[in-house]
Amino acid sequence: MLDQARITVSAGAGGGGTIAFRREKFVPRGGPAGGDGGRGGDMYLVADRGINTLNAFRYKREFKAKAGVFGGGSNKSGKDGEVFEIIVPVGTQVYELTGDDESRELIGDLTLHAQRMLVAQGGRGGRGNARFVTSTLREPLLAEAGEEGKKRVLKLELKLIADVGFVGLPNAGKSSLLAALSNATPKVADYPFTTLEPYLGVVEHHMQTLVAIDIPGLIEGAHEGIGLGHEFLRHVERTRVIVHLIDGGEGDAVGRLRTINSELGQFDSRLLEKPQIVVVNKVDIPEVELLQSEIKRELMAEAGVEREVLFISAVGRTGLDGLKDAMFRLHNEQETGGDALDAYDAVTLRDDGTAGPGEDVPVLRPVVDAEPAAAAIRTKDGFLVLHPRAVRLATGSDLSKWKAQVQMRDQLKRLGVTESLVELGIKSGDEVAIGEWNFVWE
Repeated sequence: MLDQARITVSAGAGGGGTIAFRREKFVPRGGPAGGDGGRGGDMYLVADRGINTLNAFRYKREFKAKAGVFGGGSNKSGKDGEVFEIIVPVGTQVYELTGDDESRELIGDLTLHAQRMLVAQGGRGGRGNARFVTSTLREPLLAEAGEEGKKRVLKLELKLIADVGFVGLPNAGKSSLLAALSNATPKVADYPFTTLEPYLGVVEHHMQTLVAIDIPGLIEGAHEGIGLGHEFLRHVERTRVIVHLIDGGEGDAVGRLRTINSELGQFDSRLLEKPQIVVVNKVDIPEVELLQSEIKRELMAEAGVEREVLFISAVGRTGLDGLKDAMFRLHNEQETGGDALDAYDAVTLRDDGTAGPGEDVPVLRPVVDAEPAAAAIRTKDGFLVLHPRAVRLATGSDLSKWKAQVQMRDQLKRLGVTESLVELGIKSGDEVAIGEWNFVWE
């Protein structure tokens, strides 16, 4: 099971605006008619409860949305790029990786079916020359290039969402119990580490249902990466109730309980706050049945064991109704009274995206990238213009024509770039670079 993945998402670039003119026989007033470019396609993550792994990203890790189409003549706007949707499991946390050291920041947590998250926004389309007509400029020769789409490197981490989590040392019988209680069919065998990935199953009891998960590979040192447990401990965080399964035939039930609880607490101390049902398996073994009262007394004396200890046989399917009663009772108490899961279900983001009026599922939106602080900067070769709109205008226009250059200088003044250059101390004869256009300041 793949529950972590690193992907790169690139939204579509905006289409460029067009420089065009209408000169038709029966149109007395022709003039500029270049249309705007279409907007680039956005990139969304969409949560789907029908899948529970990130296996789709094992080989395909780069995703790119379509660009917007260039504007046309006769004031025709280009077509927008199509929205690109990436399907992920419910319970996927989204981190953005930044910098050479790939430091990460949580930007989204998809906890609801059909929940959508905008992870990369498509670039705006460039304006055609018809948009630059003014009372004094009747023949504009300028058009904007489309804006580049946002590109992000993301780390996806899956924390499966289940109502009840089964934990215990290897070979305690967790897979057998999940198979006996639910519709799941995990691998069952008489050796440790049989289960190599979490399994989900739906448990039905008295017209009610809940989802249970088998957390494999927990041994001493799991929180430090020993065994398999460190790969799957994160999935326990999403459960409301923990069923702690102990192999009654192995002896030292209290020691086994302490070992697993220690690993849970060292991974995340909040896990020890979750309600826990202590279950001793393999009561069908004569030795376990004879020592049942003694095992129960020792476990009840252990700190944190507040409820009655249950004895079952997952293989013999005895005591399962009592376990179901306890699971549903505790689950319902947590559901009505609120518990630690509520904190995970809350949308905790750095963005301002919330559910709009009447929306059942919120759309998460990342923070809009800030514009450059300076419109221009001084370099060793002269001056470099950074103003985004000015750069797009220089890129989308044919500045080999002197008339276009004159119009471009007017736009630099209107956008405040000229004022910034003057403040930086520019003087006649200095070189100025903007996009692919270089000119001498006069």
